[in-house]
Amino acid sequence: MPNNQTKRLAHGAMMIALFTVLIAVAFYVPFISIIATVFALLPIAWYSATYNRSSSIFVAAIAIFITFFIGGLLILPFSLIFSAVGVAIGDALRLKKSKVYLFISSSLTLLFTFAVQYLISLRLFEFDFIQDSMKLMRESYEKSIEFSENITGQTPISEENLEQMFSMMEMALPASITVAIFALTFLLIALNLPMLKRLGIEVPKFSTFKNLRLPRAVLWYYLIVLCINLFVHPEVGSTSYVITLNVSLVLWVLLTVQGVSFIHFTVDEYGLPKFIKVLGTLLAIPLYSFVILLGIIDLGFNVREFIKGKIQK
Repeated sequence: MPNNQTKRLAHGAMMIALFTVLIAVAFYVPFISIIATVFALLPIAWYSATYNRSSSIFVAAIAIFITFFIGGLLILPFSLIFSAVGVAIGDALRLKKSKVYLFISSSLTLLFTFAVQYLISLRLFEFDFIQDSMKLMRESYEKSIEFSENITGQTPISEENLEQMFSMMEMALPASITVAIFALTFLLIALNLPMLKRLGIEVPKFSTFKNLRLPRAVLWYYLIVLCINLFVHPEVGSTSYVITLNVSLVLWVLLTVQGVSFIHFTVDEYGLPKFIKVLGTLLAIPLYSFVILLGIIDLGFNVREFIKGKIQK
């Protein structure tokens, strides 16, 4: 028992030191900072996958505390997010949960940490970094328009349309942030799990992307939102409009992913060249309406079995 305790303390100290170095590099060193940022959660995730939850939270708290002395308040949000996600990933691995559970729990942890930090910055420091980012983006866009006017002599977008565009972007912020956080979590998991496997941690596997099947409930949610938009017509700017808009955006993304998965499945089943999958994935953004339709058909009907049966004949 004393040996285990000593080993746990030694590993904790090592992971805290490694986490601190990675956070410092990510914060202060240009270029390498991208690599350090991606793998910053690795030490905490490894420790959390090896030892129990209380020890992992304690190590993560100490790591956050130490990084505070390196970068002060500025580095604190950074270290808080990566340590929390590291604990969530490691905890799911230690409990032998599926990769879907790991992805959702890590995404919700990241979302919750981000929301808490946003509220703290808003309430305690009166600093709204989301609105400030929007202002910065607007100023940048206005300068681009001015530059374009000077060169071509024409206005690329009217003031009214610009106002509507930014108003729409502000109303769609909750969905945009949620989708971005889930995408970031997927990236972090995809890059860190192979590293954890090399370090002796057993990691679950995702089924192949072509076999992705979202719950059919997504289709019902989409139908409900579609009916609200068609028959209720919420007033622009109202609470119901903002909710409907954000839910619609999330559902569009999910159905687009489902549509791309169906393209991959079809290409593989028919034995078509692999580059068609890449082409289909790239074209999914400009042709998102068509890809969403594919996703709806894939979820609503048993098209995959039909394709398999047709090929076997």
